[in-house]
Amino acid sequence: MTFPDIAILRMRYLRGPNVWTYRPVLESWVDLGVLEDHPSNTLPGFVERLTTWLPGMIEHRCGVGEHGGFFERLKEGTWCGHIMEHVAIELQTLAGMQVGFGKARETSQRGVYKVVIRTRQEEVGRASFTAARDLVMAAINNTAFDVSGTVNRLKAMVDRLCLGPSTACIVDAATEHKIPSIRLTSGNLVQLGYGSKQRRIWTAETDRTSAIAESISSDKDLTKMLLTQCGVPIPSGEVVDSPAHAWEVAQDIGLPVAVKPTDANHGRGVALDLRTQADVEAAFTVAQREGTEVMVERFIPGEEHRLLVVGNRVVAACKGETAKITGDGVHTVEELIELQINSDPRRGEEEDFPLDTIRLKDLPTAVLELQRQGLSATSVPDKDRVAIVQRTGNMGIDVTDEVHPEVAAVVVLAARVIGLDIAGIDLVAQDISKPLLAQGGAIVEVNAGPGLLMHLKPAIGQPRPVGEAIVSHLFKPQEPTRIPVVGIMGRSQTAELAHLVNWLIHLSGRRTGLASSKGLFMDQRLVDPKDARVFEASQRLLINRALDAAVFENSPLQVLNEGLPYDRCHVGVLTDMPDATGLQDHDVSTPEQVRNVVRTQVDLVLPEGAAVLNADDAALVDLADLCDGEVIYYTPDAHNTVLLKHCEAQGRAVYSQDGEVILARGKTQTVLLQLDFPPIAKLLKNGGLSLSHVLAAVAVAWALDMSPDLIRAGLKNYGQPAADAARKKA
Repeated sequence: MTFPDIAILRMRYLRGPNVWTYRPVLESWVDLGVLEDHPSNTLPGFVERLTTWLPGMIEHRCGVGEHGGFFERLKEGTWCGHIMEHVAIELQTLAGMQVGFGKARETSQRGVYKVVIRTRQEEVGRASFTAARDLVMAAINNTAFDVSGTVNRLKAMVDRLCLGPSTACIVDAATEHKIPSIRLTSGNLVQLGYGSKQRRIWTAETDRTSAIAESISSDKDLTKMLLTQCGVPIPSGEVVDSPAHAWEVAQDIGLPVAVKPTDANHGRGVALDLRTQADVEAAFTVAQREGTEVMVERFIPGEEHRLLVVGNRVVAACKGETAKITGDGVHTVEELIELQINSDPRRGEEEDFPLDTIRLKDLPTAVLELQRQGLSATSVPDKDRVAIVQRTGNMGIDVTDEVHPEVAAVVVLAARVIGLDIAGIDLVAQDISKPLLAQGGAIVEVNAGPGLLMHLKPAIGQPRPVGEAIVSHLFKPQEPTRIPVVGIMGRSQTAELAHLVNWLIHLSGRRTGLASSKGLFMDQRLVDPKDARVFEASQRLLINRALDAAVFENSPLQVLNEGLPYDRCHVGVLTDMPDATGLQDHDVSTPEQVRNVVRTQVDLVLPEGAAVLNADDAALVDLADLCDGEVIYYTPDAHNTVLLKHCEAQGRAVYSQDGEVILARGKTQTVLLQLDFPPIAKLLKNGGLSLSHVLAAVAVAWALDMSPDLIRAGLKNYGQPAADAARKKA
């Protein structure tokens, strides 16, 4: 029997925390059709074909919780929605994008499932899920499927669309420190932290990397001049403008020499150990094609090294190795390169390989190197003859633990002289464990934006936590990386409450942003009148470096459509439990399903934060245990049993009693204000807010450590021009 394709009804990328997880996911709705009646154990040959095509899924523990758990489920019988979830995760993993989370859940319509997979990039996630459907159908119907071609296509997407390995390692280190990140472009520009507390990285450059320093480092002649003035050992050299000039300078300096472009990177156009006029002049032509100017300098004998300086310390070091071939009297140079060099599994075309493949057509300096030895790509070297193919660009041996303290001090000085906070220092030394001067070693280049992969995945030796070092450089211990974030959700008056909270925080001296149904506000200024309860508009507050706090009016529909715009919040407010109106398109119709959506607001509260909950709504009280931080209840009813029990347990609460607003911590009570005070009475009558919502705003302000005097002043002056309110507060 041939089964028709499973239909993918819709795909929705949830960019922020959602009903499934804190992380971005792809939610797809699929209709199994007749396959709803055919679990995996009823499909002849299906399990065998699937496990043969994707043997790596043996690592999927699934609900069984053991190695091979998913394969066990396949044999017992599971449905295709669940299978597509695991296949899509495996395809992403094979493509180089590590993910592990997935869920498949039935909807109220028979045969229709919500299938959710974690993905770090929307397009890759969509392509992986579609490919998963096609692979599953091929395995069911016993038709051909090109697994290798599919994985390669997805790999190409990952390389093109995802963060590069250098940037990704920094972002991963930030995540380990619970520092939020936002990718600002389709490239490698990433924000770490929120609002005014943020820092930015661009690969291995930071917002502390001076543009002047970067320009200096790209000019090798200027770099050498500055380093010489500060006593850093460098090879003597001179910029030349012709092959004849190059040979003239080479003779003045003394042979052998090196010829290189003044402004190229990654060893491109660099020729070493040149001893004849023909070699020097040929190297000039190659170098000229790679840069704007050419330099001839004294050749330093020894091994090439790359040391990574972050801040004021060396955090990693790698040593290069010369790429060589050994003749066999049968194969050509080009064939030997493939057999003896490119066959090394550490070499590859993609960024995540520690060593590059060598293609002579792309490496004129390698061609020149071979020519100096009387060889070409088509030459057949004699048996046992050793030929050098490439002297530079093969950094892959970790030597971090061998670096002599004096060498480390010299390279840190070099980075400081140029002005770089992160630098890749290239030096040549015969023994990195000894001082440079004693062995005639020297620094040959200082590079801005150095690649980190050689330190993350050295061909030989121990990987180094360079991402961790960069994050520690950007954020000092205990330095805040987040601005206060307040999220508000409920059924009624949430916009009015959000605006009052925004005002109170603003009056405390913090430049505050607000995203609400009434628009997007920054520092009390309306910048966009459209409903800002959408991901892109709301996230503008977190990207804005001028803001010290942010308030978000959220809705259940926002959680279901896109996810919330922040990863965690300091205060999460629930005023009352919404109903399912408008949520039916998401197959959310019951109170329990609504609760599962609304709980997201409480789930995101930081351990040092607080959930502000309406003690009069039993459904909200039921969510209190989900909060990682403190719970502050509010209610107009001083005799509310939840309130009383909470205070007995030394909890905080805000309530009204005998015409007063009370702040209570356990049995300690502080009178905030009288409700018949004219500004407060006016606020309750004309401000569009109930007493309950005013109490909620007070609770939020208290959760953010605002003093009673400041809260009182904020309520008194709400609705006045900001400048007038500030004067009255003063």
